[in-house]
Amino acid sequence: MGERRSLFQRLTGSAGHDVDIEGDDDEQVVEMRSDDEKIEPSKSLPITRAEKNGAMDEQEGQLTVDVYQTPEFIVVKSTIAGVKPDDLDVSITNDMVTIRGTRRHDEEVTEEDYFYRECYWGSFSRSIILPVDIVSEKADASLKDGILTIRIPKADALLTKKVKVRGF
Repeated sequence: MGERRSLFQRLTGSAGHDVDIEGDDDEQVVEMRSDDEKIEPSKSLPITRAEKNGAMDEQEGQLTVDVYQTPEFIVVKSTIAGVKPDDLDVSITNDMVTIRGTRRHDEEVTEEDYFYRECYWGSFSRSIILPVDIVSEKADASLKDGILTIRIPKADALLTKKVKVRGF
């Protein structure tokens, strides 16, 4: 049976630490200890599956989002630090919001000069299926302090109208 790796190691392909996992499935205690040998900075970087396959440029990052409702709006918020508004594309259909963009490097750094490489650079996207009908034509998007906020009016909020019944 092979060595058990931490969730971080399984997700990132990272190596360089021995991990002992004790306990049952409901409660796990993880003890980490450093290797005795010196780890070169470029080898200590977590390597993603895409980097191993040489497909780093082909993989898109995925945004984290908060989606909530107010009485009149569906609101989508996402942290998009380091992205200019011109590098963002927000598309809205009757039941979905898609956010696409690119976070660009502002300087070139060689692989051997990195000690940690955890930030995502490159193209990213996220599509969110909306839980209610909306009016896409009246949506508004703003970017302030690295937070993208999209406010989309609910269709019901705009269509609710009292009609007086006339008698003949």
